[in-house]
Amino acid sequence: MMFAVAAMTATAADKVVKANDDNVSFTGRVEKLADGSVRYDWVGVYMQTQFTGTKVAVDISDTGISYHNVFIDGQLREKIKVTGKERHTVIIADKLKKGTHTLRLQKCTEGEYGCTTIYGLTFDQNSQLSPVAPKQRLIEVYGDSYTVGYGTEGKKASERFKLETENCNMAYTCIIARYFDADYRITAHSGNGMVRNWGDKKQVSNPNMSTRSTQLYDDFSTVQFDFNWRRPDIVMINLGTNDFSPTAIPEADNYVNAYIKMIEQISGRYDNVPILCITPHSSNRYLRAAIGLLRERTQNKYGNVYFAESMNNIIDEKADLGNDWHPNYQGQCKIAMSLIPQISKILDWRVREF
Repeated sequence: MMFAVAAMTATAADKVVKANDDNVSFTGRVEKLADGSVRYDWVGVYMQTQFTGTKVAVDISDTGISYHNVFIDGQLREKIKVTGKERHTVIIADKLKKGTHTLRLQKCTEGEYGCTTIYGLTFDQNSQLSPVAPKQRLIEVYGDSYTVGYGTEGKKASERFKLETENCNMAYTCIIARYFDADYRITAHSGNGMVRNWGDKKQVSNPNMSTRSTQLYDDFSTVQFDFNWRRPDIVMINLGTNDFSPTAIPEADNYVNAYIKMIEQISGRYDNVPILCITPHSSNRYLRAAIGLLRERTQNKYGNVYFAESMNNIIDEKADLGNDWHPNYQGQCKIAMSLIPQISKILDWRVREF
């Protein structure tokens, strides 16, 4: 559900902290700026803090339009539309019960639509802040529209995409993270492939996910990211649907070579972290053949590389699709349910009892 938000002006009776305060954390690729603000555009980036008091507001701006999910004490409170290049303050929770609360602000739309800057947060005057401890587990995912949650809130397959129907929290990455009580990081962009983007007449697109995957920002800037950050427990790669989309089907070698390069980059950054290569549920025979070739070239060389069993035909057209033939929440749940036991086997993470 999406709500309108109200603007406010901080008063002397309020407590204001900058976004880079030690009690405020961000998960995902963000840039901390000299003025104390934090800027980001990748889908799924989330900010967290704990506070006492009855209200919280955010000082924010956006280059375009971004939607953010607001969670208070683990419950979705509202989905807000963030727009306006000028810095402004927005109330995101008010009239809360007295006591300690946890805030999570999650960007649920992609960077091509807007880059968000958070300048600070406003609380009750006597509010006490504390950091949210990171979860013991961390999942990282590289993907495309299936990963960002494109159209997950759409009502039917024939309905055209609207930005307000994109919601990564309803996509398989966040579903799996919730199931295993894990943090997550998403690096994904709709329509992008490992080497070729949807419908491109050329066999190699620029940019593609091979180039975007090393960037600090999705779309705002091409500056390279410093990968000196927390090691994930597992990395999943779900790319290929767009590579083998209609028109210029790429040579399998181009796709496989780029895939292996990404595997080697990820392995080098994270000390041979387990990598799960996913065959998308909508894969055609060209993509499945390329994944087969990838499996052949990696099986005796990389001990940290795994392949998820195919999910073909698990999505029902009538019940499981949202905008533009993309999985809705139920479809995404099916994808997550097919991957959970495979992740469990790799990491020895126990599945829940029924």
